Parts: sequence; C-alpha cells; structure tokens
Amino acid sequence: MKCVIEGGNVKALGHAVHALSRVGDHLYLEPSDAGLSLRAASASRSAFASFFFAPLFFQRYEPGPPGTRCKVLMKSFLGVFRSLPTLDKSVERCLVLLRPCAGQLVLQLHCKHGVTRTHQLAFQECERLQAIFDTQRCASRLRAPAQVLAEAVVHFPQTLAEVTLGAAAGGRIGLRSHLEEGSEPGKAMVTELWLAPDEFQEVAVVPGSCITFCLKEFRGLLSFAEASSLPLTIHYDDPGRPAIFTLDDSLMEAHLVLATLLDPESDSQPPPATNGSISHPPAPSDDFADDLESYMVALGSSACEGEAGEPPSPTFSLHTPRPEKSDPEEEEEEYGAVPGTPPHKKFRSLFFGSVLTPRGPGPAPSQEVLAEDSDAEC
Repeated sequence: MKCVIEGGNVKALGHAVHALSRVGDHLYLEPSDAGLSLRAASASRSAFASFFFAPLFFQRYEPGPPGTRCKVLMKSFLGVFRSLPTLDKSVERCLVLLRPCAGQLVLQLHCKHGVTRTHQLAFQECERLQAIFDTQRCASRLRAPAQVLAEAVVHFPQTLAEVTLGAAAGGRIGLRSHLEEGSEPGKAMVTELWLAPDEFQEVAVVPGSCITFCLKEFRGLLSFAEASSLPLTIHYDDPGRPAIFTLDDSLMEAHLVLATLLDPESDSQPPPATNGSISHPPAPSDDFADDLESYMVALGSSACEGEAGEPPSPTFSLHTPRPEKSDPEEEEEEYGAVPGTPPHKKFRSLFFGSVLTPRGPGPAPSQEVLAEDSDAEC
C-alpha cells in the first residue's frame, strides 16, 4: 500500500487518529480499492470507531494486494500526529507506505524548508475489524451542527465519565451528568442543559427516550466533526442498545458505536438469548446476520500460517451469565478496563459472539461483523 496526503487533509488524518486513540490501544488499517479504512475497538468491547477515506481524499492512492490488513500500536501511530497545530503549519505532504516483507509501516512527513521526518512502525497482520449495525432500525435520530454539540459538551467537566441524552415533550433535547450508583447527592456536581429543536437540523425522537453513554469517545469524534465542519448524526434506540454516531461527506465517512447504560428493569429480566452456552459452531451461513438481531461483535483470532485447520472460536450469549459471587473489581482488572469506558456491570457490551473469519482470496461476506483480532502474532 502506498498513499500520499497533501495540504489540509494531513490535519484531517491527524484528527481522525486522535479520535481513534480515545477508543482503543491498536489501530487497524485495511486498504482496498474503495478506499482506506482506519478502525479501533476498546478492550472492553463497549466502543468501536471507524474512519473511511475515499481514494479522492489522497493525492495518490495505491491499495496494494487485496486482503492486506495490519494493526499497529495506537501510541506509536499517534506519536506521528501528536501535535495538530504543527501539522497545519509545517507539514506539506504525508506519505504512508506499507512494507509487508520488511514488517514495517513507514510514515514520512515532508515539512517546509526541505525537512523530512520518517517514522518506521512495526505492525502485525490481522483479521478484519468491523461492526454490524443498522441505523434504520434505531427509533430515534438527531442531526446537528458539530459546533452546537461542542458548545453543549464544553459545560461538562473533563473528568465526567458518562452523560445522559434525553428527549422531552416539544422536541427539546437534554444533556445531563450521569452519577454513579452510591454517589452522595450533596457532594456531586450535576450539570444539565436543554437544547431547543430549532438548534438541530433534524429531530425525530421518541418522546421520553434517553440513553447514557461514555463521554470520552464522543468528545473525540466531536472534535473531528468540528474541525471538519461536518454535521453529526446520532442514532439510538432503547437503553442498553448501542448508540451510533455518524459523519459523512463525499471524501470520507466516520462511525462511532457506543454501548449504552442498561435500564435496571430490563437488566433484571434480560430477554432470552439464542446462544446460551459455549460451543464450537461451524462457519456462519449466509443468513448468519439475521440470527444475531441487529448488533453483534465477533472476536476473530489472527490467522497464522499452519493454523488454517483450527476450529472456529466459541460463540457466547449476548447476556453471558456470571457467577453469583463475583467481584466487580476483579472483573475490571481481568478485562483491562480503559479509562472513560463504562463498567461491565452496568453496560451491555457490544460483544455478542466469536466467529473465526476466513482469510484468503475471495469476496468478503455479505454481512459486516465486528471482528477484534487477538494478540496472537503471525
């Protein structure tokens, strides 16, 4: 893969990397004839973000052999675009070159006065990282200029983990600080504000509906939208169902999928799951997506040479039962909770099951599957 980015698009790429860095510890790159995809998923599987750049976004774009996918450490990639003001003032062109034989991802920043900065990052081959979601199935939809939402979010402290978005009578939209269970009412500051319907470009919401989601990842996408002057669309459904935030124009599109806080009533009586036990199913059929409701996450292991005959990964229930005597602190340590990510005991994870995605030539499956590559090295 080889691509060249020039002018203001270099800063746009930097903003995208900063937004993805709020989601996961690894950056997944997948070049194709349709464009370049950059994706990330949180360790707790409660957040997924994707940026897709069309070939016209680049001054030069060569995707390379089909099926090329890799992942790099987010911290390493972010270091190249750490200073956004510097990118805007001094960087004239950015070269991204993938060298599979050398196992290197090369990024060159061509700056003013003939200065060239070269970064060589190690990468791993990986499986496809994707999420399945259908915004048409969401009952509520909001669309607003990024500046309006940014001015609303700025009133909440940076230390706030979650925020509640709700719809009131008359189309008013409210944002309110979400307090953890057990917080003392007299010692916690609560911020609440309301936006009139005429501040939105589109308001189609269920009256009385509300969701609670992580603010950290949302701030990252909002910063990108504000820098790109793009309106942000919010799709959401019942509490506990993922909320989807989207941006799009002729050169790029972005998606952020966040888990939302479960309604205590629905959490106490979860709906029956079709896959209630751990098993080793065969490869998914064509109607696999229809059997998984509308949202799922698949955890696919990295395909290494000589491992093609391994059985598929196990499939889990959407509501995986936990032992009665479980320690929440031990669970967070086990999953490696990311700061700003909702606790597992409160949020319905986006993780539904685990399916091994086949590697090799051939068309991609018709359904999109959020496949988080494991840490196995090839």
